[in-house]
Amino acid sequence: MCGIAGFLDRSATDAGAAAARVERMSDTLAHRGPDDRGAWTDPREGVALGHRRLSVIDLSAAGHQPMTSPAGRYVIVYNGEIYNFRELRDSLDGVNWRGESDTEVLLALIERDGVEAALGRCAGMFAFALWDRQERCLWLARDRMGEKPLYYGWLGQTLVFASELKAIRAHPDFKGEIDRDALTLFLRHNYIPAPHSVYRGIRKLPPGHFLRLPWPTDAKREFPSRAYWSLREIADRAIPDRARQRDPQVALEELEQTLRLSVGQMMIADVPVGALLSGGIDSTLVTALMQSQHRQPVRTFTIGFNESDYDEAQYARAIAGHLGTDHHELYLGPADARAIIPELPALYDEP
Repeated sequence: MCGIAGFLDRSATDAGAAAARVERMSDTLAHRGPDDRGAWTDPREGVALGHRRLSVIDLSAAGHQPMTSPAGRYVIVYNGEIYNFRELRDSLDGVNWRGESDTEVLLALIERDGVEAALGRCAGMFAFALWDRQERCLWLARDRMGEKPLYYGWLGQTLVFASELKAIRAHPDFKGEIDRDALTLFLRHNYIPAPHSVYRGIRKLPPGHFLRLPWPTDAKREFPSRAYWSLREIADRAIPDRARQRDPQVALEELEQTLRLSVGQMMIADVPVGALLSGGIDSTLVTALMQSQHRQPVRTFTIGFNESDYDEAQYARAIAGHLGTDHHELYLGPADARAIIPELPALYDEP
């Protein structure tokens, strides 16, 4: 994973000071992106974008972010992976590619089709912030299921965004007023659901949504996010197909083909890939499909416990032996749990 952060502030006219500020924000996300860091500013508009990179696809400098689109209109900071980026790349003619990253493909697709149309074609897990230099507006977007986080909000007249709340807390205008309504939701649901966060004025972009913010704008003006994908609509459209499907064997084969394609796309990487194997049905199925598409033994990892009532490592070990994976086990005990407790507030950012 990577980490993104940034702000829009009309008073940020000093490029060096703006870059230093956004780097302080993004450096709080170094655990998300230890391989590279970058910042981009436009002091005329008061825009600053920061990025921390975990290199997975295209390990070269061609994958460095913030990244500018081929024609120079868009600048992006992006976290995640677009699984169908190779198919999208093949559909883009006449692009003088600089590297092999999915970020570059996303930018070229946006430049050709626009943000909303491009989002409809992207299958993956991602969150990004995109500055449109021509229209002078900021786009924020989050993947269909919300696998990658994205927070945003106003600190006075400054708009901020980041992958995690700790980056927003690093901005000098952050006050940290607790949202008591969000705490009520936490007590009701045991988590704080989108679009709320524990801090007043800071929101989570909902899954499958994007936000377009013209700049400059008044902090009091509302710009609601819009959905570009709906799980409910997908399910509703599938119901008639299910009613027509009467052969269980055909349905089983179609399911296996779909899962195989999905797992195969997720294995695309320029670094070693592995699987967390619990021994349950889900992780066993994913690992089996990975191993069937991999020439070498897939690395599998299992967490075990010394308390037999909670330990499932034996089941994972049996599956790994059956599939022939390169299996690794790590056993944790009460001391490990106690040691992590002081770090939980920093890890989670909110209850």
